[in-house]
Order: sequence, then C-alpha cells, then structure tokens
Amino acid sequence: MNLLGVTKCGNTEFRWRERTYVMGVINLSPDSFSGDGLSNVEDAVSQARRFVREGADMLDVGGESTRPGAAAITIDEEIARVVPVIERLSREVSVPISVDAYKYEVASRAVAAGAAMINDQWGLRYDVRMAQLVAEKNIPIILMSNQRTRDTGYDAKARADTATYTDVMAHVISFLHESLEITRRANIPPANTIIDPGIGFGKDWKQNLELIRRLGELKGLGRPILIGTSRKSFIGRILGAPPEARLMGTAASVAIGIANGADIVRVHDVAQMVKVCRMSDAIVRGYHPGIK
Repeated sequence: MNLLGVTKCGNTEFRWRERTYVMGVINLSPDSFSGDGLSNVEDAVSQARRFVREGADMLDVGGESTRPGAAAITIDEEIARVVPVIERLSREVSVPISVDAYKYEVASRAVAAGAAMINDQWGLRYDVRMAQLVAEKNIPIILMSNQRTRDTGYDAKARADTATYTDVMAHVISFLHESLEITRRANIPPANTIIDPGIGFGKDWKQNLELIRRLGELKGLGRPILIGTSRKSFIGRILGAPPEARLMGTAASVAIGIANGADIVRVHDVAQMVKVCRMSDAIVRGYHPGIK
C-alpha cells in the first residue's frame, strides 16, 4: 500500500514507493564543485534533452554554486542564468522542471517561466515569502536540511555549526520537522512536500556517511525522501578521487540510499544512475515492469 500517496508536478504524477525517480542536474554555475557547469542556453537544452532520453524523470535547474566558499552572485545574475533555460525546457522537454533556488525573486521568476517545482536548499527558512509562493502556485517543494551557517536568512542565528551537535540525524529531523511546520502554517498540502537530508550541507564526511546509513529514520516524517550524493566531496574523501572520477562511489551511495528509503536521487550522471536505480528497485521494491 502506498502510504505517501501521489504528488502532481506539472502534467506528471509521482507515485511514491513504487520505484525510484531520477532527477538530472542542469548546472548553470561556472564554478560548480562537480565541474559540469554550463554557460549558455543551447548547451543546457542539449544536456536536458540527453538526460530525458537517458531516463530522467525530472530536471533540476540551478544558477548558483553550492560549493563551500563559492562567490555569491546577485539575484539579477541568477535570474539571467536560469529563466531563459527554464523557458526553453518547459516547451521542449516532457518531464517536469524544478528550479534549485532559495531566493524568492529567483523562484518566482522561474515558476512564471515554467518551473513546476522548487528545490529549496534552506527548507523555506531563508525567505518567508517562499512558502507563500509555493502555496499560491500549488506546486511541490523540496525541503532540504541545511546545517551551514549563513549571515543571511531570517532564522540564521538559530543554525548550528557541525561542531555543536553530536547526533546528526536528530538535528536533520528537527530541521525538517520545522520546515514541514512552515508548510502546514502556509496551507501547503502534504502531498506537495518532499524532504532531503542535505548531504554535504554543513555535515562532515563521517556525518554524510551516517545520514545515508540511517536514512530510513526520515520515514517517520511521512514524506518522500530525496538524496543528493552525486560526485560530492565525501565520496572523494573515501576514494581519493576528483569529482569527475566519483561515478562508482556515487553509484554505491545511490544504491544504498534506495535500500534505506530514498524515493528520488539527484544526479549528474543520468544514464548510469538510471541503471543503478533499475537494479536497486528490482531488489528492494520488487519493481521490474515488463520482465516475467
């Protein structure tokens, strides 16, 4: 029985726990940690089309690097990067488009351009207007737990540094519970909420491994779980590999994440991770359509 129900995103329905969905990353930041930043609309559209052919169920378009120490960009610059791409993709690909944004102005323009989902790395806690936008547009929101310390954001003073907590999963659950409470107060339907533990965001490499190992504990929040482990530094730490050589480490983290409860995986290498998901789903969920 599907206890999480169905989430409508654009013209697509995501039926949770039947199989794992793949989110392909369209990265428009030239200083991305993963080394896959795109600098023009045509390249982004070409990559998006390839991802859809390879089996991506949704695309996540972002214009600002999340790499620690990355230079900040202006709202206007971020809009200039993402909006033209979303406008094109909303007309030219068949899967839903998500915008990776936590600033109200960027998210609002992206939704107007055709984004059908918002991926908020601050879990609606950077700008109070984001919850209102999600409620008004009746679109899904990905709520990520972010343990980085920022000088901005309306509850920035409440954020903990990694050195100040001992149980990383308890801290993540508390953060996500508060984000879900924001959605409740804003009258955002539970079916429009997805949670993400925020691998790499204010956690050290050991804590990232622990989060994947204990991912099943997030099921208690009653919402679909997204994980984004692709090419991240904790994999590089374990394997001694640069971002472009972390494919197998990513595959391992995706497979174990699915075994422990992940419903969506956010990845850079779509073709390979679609196969990892297909095999993992056959083992974990007994999902192998068309095979007798």
